[in-house]
Amino acid sequence: MLDRIRTAALFGLHQATVAIGISLFPVAMFARNQLGINLPVHRLVETTAEAYQDTDE
Repeated sequence: MLDRIRTAALFGLHQATVAIGISLFPVAMFARNQLGINLPVHRLVETTAEAYQDTDE
């Protein structure tokens, strides 16, 4: 039962980070092109994806 809740929570968290990454894309492009700053949103998405995939094992 707790495994299902954990899997669902991680899936929701991963989906939320993907949505945040998509919505921040224009800001990230501006920051990179105009200010020379890289926003590491991809690391957050990759970390949540790995955590979600680990629950399937």
